Amino acid sequence: MRNDSEYHRADTVPEQLGRLPHLKRKELQGLWRELYGSDPPQKVSHQLMGQAVAHRLQVKQFGGLTFSTRRALKRLLDEPSPSRLIRSKGRIVSNGTVLIREWHGATHQVTVTGTGVRYRKKLYRSLSEVAREITGTRWSGPLFFGLRGSSKPKGKKSEHGAD
Repeated sequence: MRNDSEYHRADTVPEQLGRLPHLKRKELQGLWRELYGSDPPQKVSHQLMGQAVAHRLQVKQFGGLTFSTRRALKRLLDEPSPSRLIRSKGRIVSNGTVLIREWHGATHQVTVTGTGVRYRKKLYRSLSEVAREITGTRWSGPLFFGLRGSSKPKGKKSEHGAD
């Protein structure tokens, strides 16, 4: 192979990226040193090293994220996700989760969405509303769908949960 400094100057970025999967570990390490100014971590996999080199090549050619974009992304990571709709004693049910409950011989299926819970083609605001629709009585939706256990002592079982 030609010397590392020629590697990413002579060809277009797509050509450089196309060759990365075929490089030997030593060649990738050389590119890493040139692009990052340090040795790669000792235990980094060949695949991850190739991906990091590919990323750096693209950043050098096309530019990276601005400071304000990085700050906005960090803020989004730190905020609770809107796709996390239901939180019940440490259990989080994400957007798209399907919950299934058998009740009196019938199987009931709900899908968690970003705006509520879909049951039989109708959107409900909460699991408790769906549980009430299914049973005809007030239920804790997370309890009914098995997302949390009853707070009652084992000897005193109740069929209904608190809302």
